[in-house]
Amino acid sequence: MEIYDHQKIKSKELHKVLTRYKCAYLRGEVRSGKTLTVLETARLYNAKNVLFITKKKAISSILSDYNLFNFQYNIEVINYESIHKTKIKPDLIVYDEAHVLSGFPKPAKRVKTIKATYYKTPCIWLSGTPAAESYSQWYHQLYVNISSPFKAYSNFYKWAKDFVNITEKRIGTHTVKDYCDANKDAIEKILNPYSVTMTQAQAGFKTVIKEHFLEVQTPKGLHNLVKKLLKDKAIEGQKGYIMGDMPAKLQSKVHQIYNGTCILEDINGESIPHIFSDYKAQFIKERFKDKKIAIMYYYQSELEVLKNVFKSDLTTDLMEFNSTGKSIAVQQSSTEGMNISKAECLVYYNLGFSGKNWIQSRDRLTVKERPKNDVYFIVETPGITEKIVKRVREKKDFNNSIFKKEFVH
Repeated sequence: MEIYDHQKIKSKELHKVLTRYKCAYLRGEVRSGKTLTVLETARLYNAKNVLFITKKKAISSILSDYNLFNFQYNIEVINYESIHKTKIKPDLIVYDEAHVLSGFPKPAKRVKTIKATYYKTPCIWLSGTPAAESYSQWYHQLYVNISSPFKAYSNFYKWAKDFVNITEKRIGTHTVKDYCDANKDAIEKILNPYSVTMTQAQAGFKTVIKEHFLEVQTPKGLHNLVKKLLKDKAIEGQKGYIMGDMPAKLQSKVHQIYNGTCILEDINGESIPHIFSDYKAQFIKERFKDKKIAIMYYYQSELEVLKNVFKSDLTTDLMEFNSTGKSIAVQQSSTEGMNISKAECLVYYNLGFSGKNWIQSRDRLTVKERPKNDVYFIVETPGITEKIVKRVREKKDFNNSIFKKEFVH
């Protein structure tokens, strides 16, 4: 096994930036080979102890690459939730899927922990979607390191005065400041010296993604339930209440119901997961009979539906998926770093409202040797899925204002 030429080139570029600034950002498209590029960069940097922080599901594949190419430095690969369990004292840190640090205007707890512990340690950030929703997402990713190009700004609010067109928006009965409209050109000018880009084209990918929309009739009972909820905003049933009294809850409940499940509430407000119908899972099982597929679901209860229908033919474990004929079920929000290219095709049982998650999940089959990916969307009719797909494929979120325009009259 050898590192691809484009990875060698990009690792040298990244090493040059890292050596000069003590930090570097690899902005690589999905499946372009970011992980191995960073591992090779650590070798060029003569790192002795590398801490690689990632998503839990990506840990095994990162360790596999590390072992396969026989890198000589020590490495510890952990997930962001386990930062406090670190066993080595790193001289280089890799922040994989660095956009998980990007919340604003206030830093998340993990951001504070990282900054307090590793502020002076050289680092590499990497992400395929560093600021998919707003350029304000850049600040707290870089805030964790002393060499940040924005180190002159001690907090987000001071930074926003120079880089954000601050407006106001209504949330319920309150008016709050909106920091989403950041100055892309000004930010890119500062980020450019610290960044290395890596595209699928540079990696030699010629993969064609073909999208298919498969319609399935929504059970009449589910559609009637949605109509009643939109009208009354609350429904009392034998097992609990369906509450859509707030705009975000109403959007979520409609989304759940059309896909066959719902989180009910009891009289004390406690959550009760409930399955109304397995019609989508049954459709997938019949339509993709005898195929090894990857199924994207969104809500946890949908996994239970899939397990009930597919039984022992389905797994959620990547190693088992790669070594057997079983299909795999993957929650759309946790696809980052996963390679599910052994699937014959990708099937969306359901998908969420985020344009970022859409970008991350849709390319999970892509590898250099694969010329074509088939992606199927199970579109309930009538329903909400097609409206969501049309929005997120433009890399935009299906937000509450869009939902109200489509459903609330």
